[in-house]
Amino acid sequence: MKLSAFASSFLFDSRKPRFRDYPTLLDNDEAKLPGLEASLDQIGEYQRRLWANQAGAVLLVIHGPDTSGKDSLIRTLATFADPAGFHAWSFSRPKGAEIRHDFLWRVTPFLPGFGEMVAFNRSHHEAVIAERVWPVHEPDSYNWENRYRSIRNFENHLVEEGTTVIKIWLNLSEDEHRQRLLKRLDKPRKRWKFDKSDIDGWEKRLQYESFAEEALAATHTKEAPWFIVPGDRKPQARAIVAAVLAEQLQQLAPNYPKEDESVLKEYRRLLAKNGVK
Repeated sequence: MKLSAFASSFLFDSRKPRFRDYPTLLDNDEAKLPGLEASLDQIGEYQRRLWANQAGAVLLVIHGPDTSGKDSLIRTLATFADPAGFHAWSFSRPKGAEIRHDFLWRVTPFLPGFGEMVAFNRSHHEAVIAERVWPVHEPDSYNWENRYRSIRNFENHLVEEGTTVIKIWLNLSEDEHRQRLLKRLDKPRKRWKFDKSDIDGWEKRLQYESFAEEALAATHTKEAPWFIVPGDRKPQARAIVAAVLAEQLQQLAPNYPKEDESVLKEYRRLLAKNGVK
């Protein structure tokens, strides 16, 4: 994966393993960031070229604590995307058949096909983050190092087969997290998102964060890197992620496929024959 200096500045750094080592808000003015509208327009154009070429794929993995803006980020990124080649999927805690299979089983059917861009709101990484806080099997049955290795191998396989994997962690401060939960309580149209488990989630947020830090360190690779994106201000986060995604799409599908002149010539002949000029 080739990265610009801008995108590289948000890469996870093994020398800084804690989320608190990364900013949750950029000091510089938002005007200094790539323009969101321009990036969204590029995403739309390059995603259509990707769909036209069908010779590559993009998997965008988005993680972060509750209220970090994962849903709204995906909606924003999809603004100008062609729905024929863009899909988004959300993964909560595993249940039913998902528990009876290996942890990668549930995401496999939703991976992007060639030409597609897919966004995961949470993903297979929940199996080494949330599942450590709220296990679905007997706690002693887990081997976390094996799961980390499986994830690295899984993502490396995707990359080798032509899928670009971009992983985003939305870095939210504790104070901003608290304020967003309070705002959610005040908005009737958002209260439905609350669940009894959210109370437990807030109480165990530090434990969740610690496991997330370990998971990112263990699954960050050159082939499938993690980007730590400041999340306290949603417009900043959207501009950063949109710029990173646009950059990768541009590299993956720079041009439309070459047209077939014989087909175009035949269309012109048939249309002219029917009086269409």
